[in-house]
Amino acid sequence: MSEGNNWERGVLEKLAMSAIQEQRRARHWGIFFKVLTFGYLFFLLFLFMGWVGDHGDGGLSGSKHTALIDLNGVIAADSNANADNLMSSLQDAFGDKNTAGVILRINSPGGSPVQAGLVNDEIRRLRTLHPEIPLHVVVEDMCASGGYYIAAAADKIFVNKASIVGSIGVLMDGFGFTGTMQKLGVERRLMTAGENKGFMDPFSARNPKHEAFTKSLLDDIHQQFIGVVRAGRGKRLKETPEMFSGLFWTGDKAIEMGLADAFGSVDSVARDVIKVENIVDFTARENIADRLAKKLGAGVASAFTGFGAQVEGVTLR
Repeated sequence: MSEGNNWERGVLEKLAMSAIQEQRRARHWGIFFKVLTFGYLFFLLFLFMGWVGDHGDGGLSGSKHTALIDLNGVIAADSNANADNLMSSLQDAFGDKNTAGVILRINSPGGSPVQAGLVNDEIRRLRTLHPEIPLHVVVEDMCASGGYYIAAAADKIFVNKASIVGSIGVLMDGFGFTGTMQKLGVERRLMTAGENKGFMDPFSARNPKHEAFTKSLLDDIHQQFIGVVRAGRGKRLKETPEMFSGLFWTGDKAIEMGLADAFGSVDSVARDVIKVENIVDFTARENIADRLAKKLGAGVASAFTGFGAQVEGVTLR
């Protein structure tokens, strides 16, 4: 009887130890897979936020490359197509020892004359600093107004026959609500310290003096735009009375007018003009942290707004 009990106890002990060991193995594997999963998720997070990776091989392989920078969308301080991003990308591209040439690919309807002017100035500075590195613009769908303001600084402008190019003009737009207010019986009570502080207030009647001043301001910026285009394009321009009127043309017509040089794509310009087919993307990508910081900054700024002018933004489009 004693031997039977010992045998049963031994079997039970073995079974218990086996179960404990199995639980330990399962726990260890569970911990391993959890760590692996968290590591993978953190890697994806860092990759998504822009903390991992940069511009392809960044020229580290030692081979020459064509640097590509994308300009997409409206050119504005609060968009991805802002002067800081574009200038940083340009500086990185020109500063890389293996850059044989730079392509600025533009798809933009225009935007801020200040942001466009900053980028135009930086392109001209970098071209002077690195005369051995050409910068060419490749237009895909649209290179209008502020986009063309930037493009004018390039060595050459390449287009598709159906690209939209031009719109060399300036506008300031807004709305007037005085008629609606009268119908609703709403009275505007605007008080200012300064004769012109309520400049172009959309809830007040039109002021001829303010409109004349605005027209003069727009004309000044328009002349700056024209000067930039003439300086950049030089004798290639075949000026007509409508060239600087705000109209726009197809890529085919733009070549004929001297606003562009030839047909081409990113691949064809890299291969046939710069003669280096290896393309490395130097476009600055805004990550989540940057976007959150900008939104937070904009929110704080708007909380303290109240003493600014009533003028709508001036736009090159």
